[in-house]
Amino acid sequence: METVSMKRNASATWVGDLRHGKGLVTTGSGTLSLSQYFERGDGERMGANPYELFAAAHAACFSMTLADELADAGFSPDRINTTATVIIEQLPVGWTITAIQLDVLANVPRAKQSDFIRATLKAKTNCTISRLLKTNIAMSAKLEDSENRGTENARRSTHGKATAPRP
Repeated sequence: METVSMKRNASATWVGDLRHGKGLVTTGSGTLSLSQYFERGDGERMGANPYELFAAAHAACFSMTLADELADAGFSPDRINTTATVIIEQLPVGWTITAIQLDVLANVPRAKQSDFIRATLKAKTNCTISRLLKTNIAMSAKLEDSENRGTENARRSTHGKATAPRP
């Protein structure tokens, strides 16, 4: 069996020390072209930081994976909105991403909350970025216009085991 692979790239250049320096990031597709980034957002400088870029990548990957999982379950989503929040903590080894919170709001005609939660748990497990991580990934997911209008939370442990919330 032949192995199929894809390669995507981005490059970054950093100038100066960490506190006062700045960087430029460019993606292979050209979507980001010499876009400024900084160590942390201080509100005065325009540009993202690496943690925001990582959160954006995870949110995008998860949304696409969820669309695929919903399609496999026989549903066609009108819209999936995912926000990924990266939690960074100062640990003895240095600044570390310790968790990621995924907040999902979707409009999926005909889907019931149970169908939606099942698809989100599969998506969280199967998302390429989720599989890359060695951190806890928390998630909340809400289906708009469903018969059961509750928000369900799901958690994935560092061992990759997804668990559904208890009623």
